[in-house]
Amino acid sequence: MNRAKVRTQLSENSIKVYEDKNLQIIIAVTLMAVLGSSSIGPALPALAEDFKIPPEQIGLVITAFVLPVALGTPVFGVLADRFGRKQILVPSLLLFTIAGAACAFAPNFRTLLEMRFLQGVGAASLESLALTLISDLYNGKMLTAAMAFNGSMIGMSLALYPLITGGLTTLGWRYVFLLPLSAIPVVLLVLFSLKTPKLQNQQEFNLKAYLQNIWRSVNNRQVIGLLFAVVSLFILLFGAYFTYIPILASDMGASDVVIGIILASMALSLAFVSSQLALFAKNLSELTLIKFSFVIYALALVITPFLHNVWLLLIPSFLFGAAHGMVFPSTQALLGGLAPQEYRAGFMAVNATVLSLGQALGPLLAGVAFGLWGMQGVFYSSAVFAIATLALLSKIFAKKSTLERIL
Repeated sequence: MNRAKVRTQLSENSIKVYEDKNLQIIIAVTLMAVLGSSSIGPALPALAEDFKIPPEQIGLVITAFVLPVALGTPVFGVLADRFGRKQILVPSLLLFTIAGAACAFAPNFRTLLEMRFLQGVGAASLESLALTLISDLYNGKMLTAAMAFNGSMIGMSLALYPLITGGLTTLGWRYVFLLPLSAIPVVLLVLFSLKTPKLQNQQEFNLKAYLQNIWRSVNNRQVIGLLFAVVSLFILLFGAYFTYIPILASDMGASDVVIGIILASMALSLAFVSSQLALFAKNLSELTLIKFSFVIYALALVITPFLHNVWLLLIPSFLFGAAHGMVFPSTQALLGGLAPQEYRAGFMAVNATVLSLGQALGPLLAGVAFGLWGMQGVFYSSAVFAIATLALLSKIFAKKSTLERIL
């Protein structure tokens, strides 16, 4: 099934994009990717106590999963273009499931880390291939709507997963690591129900030419601008917000429960705005939404140091969620539209790698700002960074004719 055919079917039958079974299966893949990285937080204290692990080492449980994701995503992108989406996605999901569930039976900390590493290998292709498949199957405003629905489901999962795993942790931390078993029905759906477009004949696949084509597709002003927007939004989210909003709330005397509510409010705002993005995109271009989101980021960051009641931190949280709900689907829709089908998975893998770079740089850069200027400096410097990003994007996309033809 090709991309144009999917779009035609949706248009002729007046089916809303979220009712398309293909997209529902792809969303399930996305939710598995999010599950691997965001579900274990509530279990870490109990795990550390059980294995007698010092606090400074418990972060290895997350690092062991994230490292193979960051390193393996480009490799799996190449393989998906060479052999096909399902041929990579199905074994990846199986490895994610088996290694993830094996963590529940780990007899010691080292074995747990080894299984988490293998689970990360299985997860390395999931998010980038989900974005690739969405770009394969949709175009135009339908692509934006599909990316927006994907973003809204990510937001909902970020709010719900900690609640689910928090409840399971009361039974024992090992129960949390059984959650990857929920990927088994996803494997069956991908294998037997997911319709993917037929790739061009890959019998004469030339790796050197393939990599050169990806480089040429990435090495242009508009793609670099979009990738810069992606890395910037995750620097802001994982730096000032995820790292220092909880610290600021704690300094105000907030309990862990209150901090959790504040963070969940961001995820819910993200989910809501993403769910409405298709309506916004009817009157506003994706590029306008991207620029506007950085204005909202800057506003949220500027007002944060003036808030002296912990519940007022819900304001920047809602603003952060709204900004992320606009910018992430919009950037992904534009990048997906720019990626040629024959090496789209590799192209989107570059995008996923840049995303991971932003997640890694955010806490480091915010930590430097904190060391130089204190808590207020974190938010003010981040606001300056948001405005600088907006200015740079405005300059890069002063001539936007190519992007206007995509969506």
